[in-house]
Amino acid sequence: MQGLIKENIRIAFQAIQSQLTRAIITMGIIAIGIMALVSILTAIDAIKGSVSTNFSEMGANTFSIRNKGVTFTRRSHGRGEKAFPAISYREALNFKKEYEFEGLVSISSNGGSSLVAKYAGQKTNPTVGVYGIDENYIKTTGLSLAQGRNFTALEAGSGQPNVILGHSLADKLFSNRIDPIGKTVQVSGKKYTVIGVWEEKGSGLGGSNDNNAFVSIQNLRQAFGGNDLKFNLNIIVNDHTFIDQAIEEATMVMRKIRKDPVGEASSFEIVKSDAISKQLIDLLDKASLFAKLIAGITLLGAAIALMNILLVSVTERTKEIGIRKAIGASSKMIQFQFMMEAIVICQLGGLAGIILGIATGNLVSVFLDTGFIIPWNWIITGFIVCSVVALIAGIYPAIKASKLDPIDALRYE
Repeated sequence: MQGLIKENIRIAFQAIQSQLTRAIITMGIIAIGIMALVSILTAIDAIKGSVSTNFSEMGANTFSIRNKGVTFTRRSHGRGEKAFPAISYREALNFKKEYEFEGLVSISSNGGSSLVAKYAGQKTNPTVGVYGIDENYIKTTGLSLAQGRNFTALEAGSGQPNVILGHSLADKLFSNRIDPIGKTVQVSGKKYTVIGVWEEKGSGLGGSNDNNAFVSIQNLRQAFGGNDLKFNLNIIVNDHTFIDQAIEEATMVMRKIRKDPVGEASSFEIVKSDAISKQLIDLLDKASLFAKLIAGITLLGAAIALMNILLVSVTERTKEIGIRKAIGASSKMIQFQFMMEAIVICQLGGLAGIILGIATGNLVSVFLDTGFIIPWNWIITGFIVCSVVALIAGIYPAIKASKLDPIDALRYE
């Protein structure tokens, strides 16, 4: 049996060489379909890995309180919009004081994202973001310092002009191995003393802190917007098993501070870090279904093209089939030969598609810094799909070839 398979594979390669152009086009279509499948799903696996890593660093014991967007409400004359006021600094500060669950609370706010930073002769593009944070921000977000120190509680509340730089921002401003600690930089024209540099986090999903400047929350209020700022709260509890109880208490405290009426919805949102991760992964799963649909349509076209090649091959090799039958080849042998030809073409195209798909999909891995991914499950799936395509495309031409009458086939041409 092994010798028979080898002989039929050899014959299949000879047949491919005799109609090389058509075979290459068909293999190309198959390769594109498999490449689409493998590359997109590899990229999605890389993104999932980035999501899981980023949120696991924050831990399962964190949640945030943030501003609530516009919601639709029912009115007597139809539906209406209800906008909720942003969380003010006073409300955030009161929550931090009144929340008594075991853990830490931090206050943060975004002061802008298109700013310029300067040091001596170095100047950045207007892409720098500035954030106001307090002394607990580093612990509630999973960040860590590469150099220097964190803000003290006194600095966070007094507004001293100190700054912690993102890793890439520090690299842009301080070349030639200059130690940034203690140096004076300008952010949007305002002078700050550098007290720390964050560890490099990479681009990750949804952006990076590496190109941001972090000032104290009080300084942000004084220099970047005052009462127009919107504030967020990050909470980390000591024991993740009590996360639900911590959220319930946080809800009660914040509703009291915001004076939300009994029976009405809260005017703020509470989001668990793992809930965000699950939402993103659910969206990625839907994207993978779309990728499979695209690959399926492409492979359907490849199956039709392959069937056409094999039907033409049956016609062109009618006399050869007659000779084989005349010297003792059975109908099953002829059928097996054409099926093997279909499988060889599909597997060659699939192999090319898998190699291209892995290379293309891992471009996302490089961008997200998640490491090179070899998607063994999608590689195996690709070969299985190619085999299925070969069976679908090859069965009819193989049966047609096996049913040729040897006498009529020998008289062909």
